[in-house]
Amino acid sequence: MASLELRGIHKYFQQQHSVDDVSLKVDDGELLILLGPSGCGKSTLMRIISGLETPTEGEVLIDGHAVTRLRPKDRNVAMVFQNYALYPHLTLYENIAFPLRVRGTRNMDIDGKVRWAARMVGIEHLLQRKPRHTSGGERQRTALARSLVRDPDVFLLDEPLSNLDAKMRHTAREDLREFQHRVKGTWLYVTHDQTEAMGMGDRVAVLNEGRVRQIGTPQDIYLHPADTFVATFVGMPPMNLIETGGDVIGFRPEHYMPRAFFRDEGELVDIPLRLRRIEYLGGERLFHGETEGGYPAARVIARIPATVPYTQEVGELAPFAVRAADLSLFDPQTRLARPRGGAARVVPLRQRLA
Repeated sequence: MASLELRGIHKYFQQQHSVDDVSLKVDDGELLILLGPSGCGKSTLMRIISGLETPTEGEVLIDGHAVTRLRPKDRNVAMVFQNYALYPHLTLYENIAFPLRVRGTRNMDIDGKVRWAARMVGIEHLLQRKPRHTSGGERQRTALARSLVRDPDVFLLDEPLSNLDAKMRHTAREDLREFQHRVKGTWLYVTHDQTEAMGMGDRVAVLNEGRVRQIGTPQDIYLHPADTFVATFVGMPPMNLIETGGDVIGFRPEHYMPRAFFRDEGELVDIPLRLRRIEYLGGERLFHGETEGGYPAARVIARIPATVPYTQEVGELAPFAVRAADLSLFDPQTRLARPRGGAARVVPLRQRLA
């Protein structure tokens, strides 16, 4: 296997930037997630890496070698598409064997490789079926096996689970991660689903409007967003944001609790909540409301586990708070994260909001 690197990739369509100066590296054996909304440039990047599109500017390198001008067949890159792209008139066996036959591989070698790949993804008993006689998850595994037999340097997966129902997606996520651990390799995975991104990726690259907004571990992306787009795109429900004039402060709903819940108060910032609605989600409750008490008006959400006893009437103003250490600060003009100033920033922040 090999590393994958993008250096200053730009792509224009009719003078419009689809990809805007993207640089990133996927290490050998790593699974990197490209996460972003529809139209942010994720799939265009995948097509550039696979050779289906040529960048307007920039370089694609695999294992340190530039492949930007190479044809797709010369890059040794395997791509799994959203619709799996299986041939409906061929059995699963023949679908998996197809890239080997195109390469002129001997029949003896083809049979061994097909059965090995099918065994890796758990579909060896289905090889004589045609795609229409299999489930969505089995078709997705077939597409993976077809990629695997090529011994690719890089795996590219473009929203491969989007056609599955919610229950099957959960199972498929676990299967994919286990599969990646077994076969190793360098994986780049595109999705707009943050649950997939946060649950599967070694690192996550968040894209918006063709630009990489932040790259980091799922924990870093969630707890320390680089800007307000990342703060509100990653997390369900999203990070609460309050405009303060000198800063935009942000805090996750699970960090926003009634003041009495804090055992060791430490540095607390009081943010009273006027409750407007309670949303029951089985294991947790979401308290939707608005800030009051001298604060700039903002809609906020508090997340409280269903196992924690707490009652509040709709319309009631309650003393909620956030630990200063759990606050994120953003510049109000650029919307970029400001350096965390610790306790030194808490006092002026508290004065400004009180």
